[in-house]
Amino acid sequence: MKKIVARAGAVLLTLALAAGCGGEKAPVNKPSESPKASANGASSDPGANKEPVKFSISMRTLNVAYVEKHPDINKDKYVQKLEEMTNSDLDIRLIPHNEYQEKMVQMFATNDIPDVVQGSGGISGPELAGSVENGVFLPLNDLLQEHGQDLLKFIPKAAWDRMTDSKTGNIYGIPEVLSNPSRRATWIRTDLLKKVNKEIPTTVEETLDVLRAFKEIGVEQPFAGRQNFKYADTFFGAYDVFGYLNQFKLFPDGQVKPSFFDTENMKKAIQVYKTMYDEGLISKEFATIESTDFRSNVTSGKAGMWSMNANELPIWGAQLKNNVPEAEVALVPSPAGTDGKGGYAHYNPVTRSFFINVNAKDKAADIVKFFNWMVSDEADLLFSFGIEGEDYELVNGEPKFEVPTDTEGTDKMRYLNYWLWLVQDTTYNKRVSSLSETGLQMIDAFDNMLAKEGRRGIEFDPRLEALIQNPDLNPKSDEMPPLILESVLRIVYGKDSIDSFDKTLEEYLSKGGNAIIKEATDRYNNKENSYE
Repeated sequence: MKKIVARAGAVLLTLALAAGCGGEKAPVNKPSESPKASANGASSDPGANKEPVKFSISMRTLNVAYVEKHPDINKDKYVQKLEEMTNSDLDIRLIPHNEYQEKMVQMFATNDIPDVVQGSGGISGPELAGSVENGVFLPLNDLLQEHGQDLLKFIPKAAWDRMTDSKTGNIYGIPEVLSNPSRRATWIRTDLLKKVNKEIPTTVEETLDVLRAFKEIGVEQPFAGRQNFKYADTFFGAYDVFGYLNQFKLFPDGQVKPSFFDTENMKKAIQVYKTMYDEGLISKEFATIESTDFRSNVTSGKAGMWSMNANELPIWGAQLKNNVPEAEVALVPSPAGTDGKGGYAHYNPVTRSFFINVNAKDKAADIVKFFNWMVSDEADLLFSFGIEGEDYELVNGEPKFEVPTDTEGTDKMRYLNYWLWLVQDTTYNKRVSSLSETGLQMIDAFDNMLAKEGRRGIEFDPRLEALIQNPDLNPKSDEMPPLILESVLRIVYGKDSIDSFDKTLEEYLSKGGNAIIKEATDRYNNKENSYE
């Protein structure tokens, strides 16, 4: 069998490589290297008697089980430890993951806006409902210069650019960053590969052969599908036709269009999913499978191959192993299509962002100090391992930590490593992953496999005005526009022929697509807020 770059085992790893302000990757924080920030004087000056800064903050649950199952996240011991270490008093207001955009728009419409608002990217995302342009949030330039020097050093320029109004030069948000844009990966059950005597597939055709072999031995879902092709878009990646918000392409005719206008490759990708549906290689109900059921299908052992963020490998892998002891899983190269390449849509350099309400101006300095602390040594230890003396011990200045393998423990670590750590490099946590051979294999997968695959397109931020004016043609960060998605699903389910996609593109153009393409082309040629 070909070399497997990573396999799930008993290790947890997520998040946190440091990146320099100029955009180059900086060394990963170690106790002797990371910034010496402390919020509000709490940790570095235990004698300070300053009252804790009280502020509310909205946060998306992000499908983190520890958060979604918690009876009161504000009373969680790790939140309370964070408050103690930063001299703060938080009022965390949870926003359900699957209702995030709707709840955010409602929040702005009712003017029930907390002191700090979590966004999902730059300053013009649809979840912000135009709030930056409408003056809801404070410009942070002066506050960062005075109280956020460690943030300015840690966060690369590419991320700050996404938080900056190009017309005024004002920075409106503090970004959490991602240094490796190739975050998603193809996963496969290697124990099943051995059982069917197959090598790791590298092409679309080889992948279909493996999925057929999985079906023959009774695997319930050879390929795990999911609603709207979220985390199930492997074969759109093989043919470079995602069609997402950051997947516009420059075509030979000089126009910038969504990538699904490459009709030859788009039809090839659709045909792969139709073949999988017709042959039972994907669940017949895949179009209605939501995130929770998708995860359950994988971790209960029903799936043979799927897509997910690579840094979830140890968590999902450990849970799968608990349910199916013989299971082994690996990250493998994504199947290649016509051009010999594959992989998933590259992420932009901002994963989450945090905005300060203008009505919180009197406490904004302390809030910036709170975020500045997030890139300190103390933060690194807390969010990597937990509470000293309870979750880990310091021995000769080095943390002694046993990585959990049970579901409760891995859920807790995902919460700490990922959700509660608000500003970091979310690629992976080198502190934790370096503790085991499996973790080192994960690092190798990120650095030497994922860094070489994936699809980069053209993105416009702020998004094209023509997209905003045409909701049916407006894609999401990882979903095709509703008009295109509906057409693809009808073809896969056998309601329409593959050639009907040509008429779908004609409908796209007639409903506002021509205006989208013109605006995209003009902005690209004028180098106006376009990113490649």
